[in-house]
Amino acid sequence: MKRRAFISLLGGAAAAPLVCPVVVHAQQPARGLRIGVLMSLAQDDRQGQRYVAAFLDRLHEFGWKDAPGLAIDVRWGAADLDQIRRYASELAAAKPNVILAQSALALTPIQHLTATIPIVFVQVIDPVGSGFVASLSRPGGNTTGFADAEASMSGKMLEVLKEIAPDLRRATVFHNPVQAPQIAMWHGGGITQKR
Repeated sequence: MKRRAFISLLGGAAAAPLVCPVVVHAQQPARGLRIGVLMSLAQDDRQGQRYVAAFLDRLHEFGWKDAPGLAIDVRWGAADLDQIRRYASELAAAKPNVILAQSALALTPIQHLTATIPIVFVQVIDPVGSGFVASLSRPGGNTTGFADAEASMSGKMLEVLKEIAPDLRRATVFHNPVQAPQIAMWHGGGITQKR
């Protein structure tokens, strides 16, 4: 399979929702392809389960899920930074052929641990502004993926909200103040931040 098709398979499958939850346990083949998956969500998170199920479904559609020697190692970080860092270290030490990182919380430690293992990210806001990649068209390095949003979209979101509710005078946005991309999306333009 060509590199671009494989990257599209990884990212597209992880981003696509499915309705059937599944739990994935690591397999230990003697040799073959190993895929590491680092989720920043908890293992019992229904949406996270849908993401993993969609990923496995797409692998199956492309004939990879039941391929001999295929190992898929999934780690669930449960939004716990220490746990995510520990799992990132485990996955990098296992030297998989590719690592799929779901969110900036998962991507940050993986990217600091390896410059050689290919990393595909999904659900990352403004990967260029966050410094994860050089550009969307030419990411450079060993990291590529799919951006959910970028900073200019926050204004558009508020415009759509105002169109839907023309009498709206104030809106509240909850975000993670630790993640720079979310701060960038909701800073300025008359937006007041409280911690």
